[in-house]
Amino acid sequence: MKNHELVDKIVKKAYVWFEDNWIHDSDEHSHKRAQLVYVEKGFQYLHVAGRIYLLPQNHAAWIPSNLSHRTTAVSDNINLRTIFYTIEEEDNFYDKLRIFSVPTVLREIIAYSSKWSKIEEYSIEEEAFLNAIFVALPSFFKDAMTLNVVIPNDERLLQISNFIIDNIGDNLQVSTIAENNNMSLRSLERVFKKETTITISKYIQLVRIIKGIEFLSTGKYTVSQVAYLVGYKSLQAFSSSFFQILNKRPNEFLGV
Repeated sequence: MKNHELVDKIVKKAYVWFEDNWIHDSDEHSHKRAQLVYVEKGFQYLHVAGRIYLLPQNHAAWIPSNLSHRTTAVSDNINLRTIFYTIEEEDNFYDKLRIFSVPTVLREIIAYSSKWSKIEEYSIEEEAFLNAIFVALPSFFKDAMTLNVVIPNDERLLQISNFIIDNIGDNLQVSTIAENNNMSLRSLERVFKKETTITISKYIQLVRIIKGIEFLSTGKYTVSQVAYLVGYKSLQAFSSSFFQILNKRPNEFLGV
C-alpha cells in the first residue's frame, strides 16, 4: 500500500508522519486528508496543476483535500515533517494551496509533535495539540510566499522553458532565444505571455531566483557565488532582483 493510500485509512482526525532522509515518490497522487508538510531540511519542488512551486528549507505547504500533486527533490537529504488532517468543514483558507515561511515558534511546535509520528492509537493530548496547530495556521500565514513557474503546454515553449532552466547561468538574451527557435521576438513574447501569463523576461528572472534559493539551501555557496551561478553579473543585481520578487534579501530568506 502506498503512503497516500495509508493515511486515508487512519481513523484519527489528525495523523503525524515524520521522515528523515526522505526518499520522494514523484508519482502524482491525491488523498482525502489535507496535508501540512514542513521541510525541516533540504529543498523540494511541489507540482500542482501545471505549476511548479518552490518549497525550500524552513517552509511549509498546506495541501487541501483531494488536490492532485506530486513532488520532486533536488537535495541529497530531506527531512519532512507532515501532519495529515481530516477536514470536516473547509473555509477560504483551508481549501486553497498555501506555501509559506515557517516562523520559529511554529517550527518548535511541529518538532514537538514528532512524539506521535506514525502512531495510530488515539490520544487526547495529541488531538488537542494538533488541532491547535490547525486552528492557528491562518495566523502563521502572514509571510505567505507564492513563488512558482508555469510549465508551458506548447511543445515549442516547453523546449524554450527547458533551455532556460538548463542554461540559467548563461547570459540569456530573449532575442537570441527567439532566433534560435525560428521565431520573431514579437511572436515569442506574445505566445509566451499568453501561455504562461508572464513575459519571458519575467520567467527568466523567476527561474534565476528559484535556482538561487536552491543553491543557497545547500549551504555550499556564498551569496556572491550563487549570484554568478544563476546568471547575474553582480551580487547587487542578484540581491535587488531577489528583493523585488520576495521582499527579502538572499541572506535573510532561508533563516526567516
